[in-house]
Amino acid sequence: MLRLLGDKPLGARDAPAVSRVLNSDPVSMCMVAARFESHGIEPRLLGGELWSASDPERSLCFSGANMIPLRGSPDDLSHFADRAVANARICSSIVGESGLAMSLWERVDADWGPAREIRPVQPLMALSGEPLVEPDPQVRLVTLDDLDTYLPAAVDMFIGEVGVDPCAGDGGRSYRRRLASLIAARRVFARFEDGQVVFKAEVGSMSRAVGQIQGVWVDPCMRGRGLGAAGTAAVASAIAARGRVPSLYVNSFNLPARAAYERIGFTQVGTFATILID
Repeated sequence: MLRLLGDKPLGARDAPAVSRVLNSDPVSMCMVAARFESHGIEPRLLGGELWSASDPERSLCFSGANMIPLRGSPDDLSHFADRAVANARICSSIVGESGLAMSLWERVDADWGPAREIRPVQPLMALSGEPLVEPDPQVRLVTLDDLDTYLPAAVDMFIGEVGVDPCAGDGGRSYRRRLASLIAARRVFARFEDGQVVFKAEVGSMSRAVGQIQGVWVDPCMRGRGLGAAGTAAVASAIAARGRVPSLYVNSFNLPARAAYERIGFTQVGTFATILID
């Protein structure tokens, strides 16, 4: 392990320090904490590398399909940027606390840009206590038998949110496997009517402390009827029943969704940013 030069990922001796960092802010660090708690620090199992410029408790960054800066000074972010651009890019986005994510992007923009889309202000929200909206009793866990019915709604959500068809390239095989894995983990929820999905959401990351809701979608023909708020309340209740804090982040410009989450009782606890890269 060569921590000071930073040319190798962090290893087993760094795991206690990494754990302390991830536990210091469970909501904002849920995406990395969920991986770390399930798979440890070894990159092959973690699905990416954890980097530090010096001490993991002062500078930490996850590099995988997403690049997630977790902690660091301007000099640390420059270190992460230099390291990132020195090799072929493997991430499709930079995401995390807005100040860190945007500062990292400024340092790699010349090599990785232009971005396909920059979302600099995404309120990070969490729910403490019971939802203020009655949970929809018709929202249930999706089973593998539902996958074919669920898939079109998931694809529509993904295209609308990310701007890319998840079925492009391999005909959707990898996306289907990802959904099947979430379903098997009991982290996919939907309301079905007449054999169609009218509401859906997933728990994209589940750490010991937090469940992060993603992919909230309502059938366009059914919007404006409160399905999104009641459905999300049902998912939040399911997360809380597992002993976790429900959380999510939302685009600042999505005023209807923000209003719905606030009605449920979610409050802003931070600000994220996402940079989508082609």
